[in-house]
This record gives sequence, C-alpha cells and structure tokens, in this order.
Amino acid sequence: MNSGSVDLLSPDDSFLVRSSVVRLRLRAQAELDPLHILDFSDGFLIKFLRARDMDVELSLKLMLNYQRWRRESPEISGCLSPRSVSALLDNGYHGVLPLRDHSGCRVLVYRICRWNPKDWTAIQVFRVSLMTSEVIVIFDLEGWSFSHALQINPSLARKISSVLVDSFPLKVKAIHLINEPIFFGPVFAMLSPFLPDKIKKRVHMHGFNYHDSLTDFFPTSLLPPEYGGEGPGLEGVCQQWANRLLQSERLEASSDSLQSPLPAHMLWT
Repeated sequence: MNSGSVDLLSPDDSFLVRSSVVRLRLRAQAELDPLHILDFSDGFLIKFLRARDMDVELSLKLMLNYQRWRRESPEISGCLSPRSVSALLDNGYHGVLPLRDHSGCRVLVYRICRWNPKDWTAIQVFRVSLMTSEVIVIFDLEGWSFSHALQINPSLARKISSVLVDSFPLKVKAIHLINEPIFFGPVFAMLSPFLPDKIKKRVHMHGFNYHDSLTDFFPTSLLPPEYGGEGPGLEGVCQQWANRLLQSERLEASSDSLQSPLPAHMLWT
C-alpha cells in the first residue's frame, strides 16, 4: 500500500484526497495515451482512487488497464450511454434499491427475465453493468434459458472478468445469484478461471429458496417485496433508476466518445 494512502471515508474535498488527486493526475498525464483519455478531472480520477483504496500507484495501474481494455473492447466501450440501452432499462431489466447496505454501498438488481436475447445481445446487456462504480449485485436468473447462455462465449467471459478484476474503476463487494437454474453452471464455469479467489469468495448462490438466505446479508427494509423484503417494489425501482440514468446523461452529454471515458451517470454512485 502506498504510504500516502487515504482513508476511504475522507471527503472528496479533503486535503489528503486533493493531494492524491494531484499526484495521480501528474502520473497519468505522463504515462497514459492522451488520444484515448483526455479527462483528468477530479471526479474522474477519484473514481480510480476509491476503487483502489486511494493508493496512487495501484490507481495508475488500474487506469492503464482501463485504457487497454477500452482499446481491446470497442464493441462494448464504444457507447456506454444510457440512451444506447434505454429500451432495456425501460423494460425493467436493471434497478438500484433506494437504500444502501450497512457498508454504504448501493445494491444493484438485474432481472434476466426482462432480457429477451432476440432483441438484445449479451454485449448490449453487459453495458448496463458498467453504469455504477460500487458493486453489490443481486442477479435474478429467473427466465435464464439456453438462448441466453449461447450468447456468452469465452471471449466475452474474459472481458467481463477483466472489468470485475482489474480494468474498470469499480469495487466488487458481493454478487448474489438467485433463481439460478442447473444449466447456468457452465456459464459460471466459463467465467470462473478468469476470477481471482477473492472475487469467487464474494459470489453467493442462493438458488430458488432465497427469501431466507438473502436476509442473512440484507435487512428486510432494503429488499423489495419480490425478494421477501419491505422496501419499494421492483417495477418502480427500475423505472426510477432508468429515469435517473437518462437524466444524468442529459446533464452531461459527452459519454459516448473514448475521450470522455466514463459514463456521466457514474457520478451519481
């Protein structure tokens, strides 16, 4: 750990955070390719610092990996705007629960039953996963079918795992799978070799009897009624989040180009 590391609870305008931002900006401007990353704003750099516990050296390495990932994955990174997946968002595929968990992280929900593989490719669906920076996820695999599984090939599996591990400014705190069918196993087996042990340990498979086990990790006040909780229903949650993402894009309408590397809506997380 860098001796100048900063407590994650430090506010973004604290002296320690500002000094880390200045040091990272100087290093990044010297070592990154300006043709691919021109945004060295405080908000952009803080995303990488927080993803690596404010360690400047590790944050710089993450930025280098991120730049390489964008170059190697143009079919995913070329358009990270909410507008590009607005119909999928409007269909209730993705939402963020209103309350945060005990550690202060947002809890994301993805509903496979709202993804029709005839209308949306796995690459388009994966883009939705790049719209937040702190990750505690509930993947509801109800409706998972062979047509979904056939879209996940080894190349895409590697790119997904790269985002989870070392190529995107996010922190994977936990991944909860519910309603996973038996034939989801081969897809997870395809991803597994690319994941470090620390990520594998954060994957929790709840199966079909998930109401009791989810409450071991989340208070009922946070969970929606569909998952045995007392919070707002998923339909409203998903629609509110879709509206918020699209509104954030209108406020910062530059998220499509490689020169604006992070989606505008990541600033909300």
